Amino acid sequence: MSAPGRPMKFPYTYSAKIAQFPFKFYVKNNWMWKYYAIAVAVSFPIFYKIGRLSNSPENVKKWEETRKRDFTPGHH
Repeated sequence: MSAPGRPMKFPYTYSAKIAQFPFKFYVKNNWMWKYYAIAVAVSFPIFYKIGRLSNSPENVKKWEETRKRDFTPGHH
């Protein structure tokens, strides 16, 4: 079977809806796409640094000691 020469009047399937969605129009005319890319580029290094600091061996050891102290019986 060959594909039809024109799109459906109403795209019934999700793949047809995705195929007919005007992505180029939204990327060109919607400010959210541009600022989303900028926000990801700016925030990625910050969250990467926070993740590295929070999972450092010194911090893990500190939190193990804190949890041990907090959860031992008899201490409030």
